[in-house]
Amino acid sequence: MQTTRNDKRKHRTRRIRAKVSGTAVRPRVNVYRSLTNFSVQLIDDVAGKTLLSGSISGMKGANSVAGAGALGSDFAQKCTAADIQNVVFDRGGYKYHGKVKAFADALREGGVKF
Repeated sequence: MQTTRNDKRKHRTRRIRAKVSGTAVRPRVNVYRSLTNFSVQLIDDVAGKTLLSGSISGMKGANSVAGAGALGSDFAQKCTAADIQNVVFDRGGYKYHGKVKAFADALREGGVKF
């Protein structure tokens, strides 16, 4: 059986999730990207709850690197409003470039540390 690109990404996701876990003090920022959307969640794994979420589809701008940067700055404002400064970043098996990197850089510039 041949492994596909999606199978490889799922394997990377499992490997990352074995090492990364969010708590109430330091929740996990999970990134999901598809061909048409880019979304993020702030998750407390101990309680099993999603604290915050955001998506490009709910914002102005296309599904692009610039849109991911705008989502990162907006999500940073949501985090500071919820009094969350420290998080754990979960790239979800995606390579750290393009939209994922633009989102992470904008989140850091917004004052969220990881």
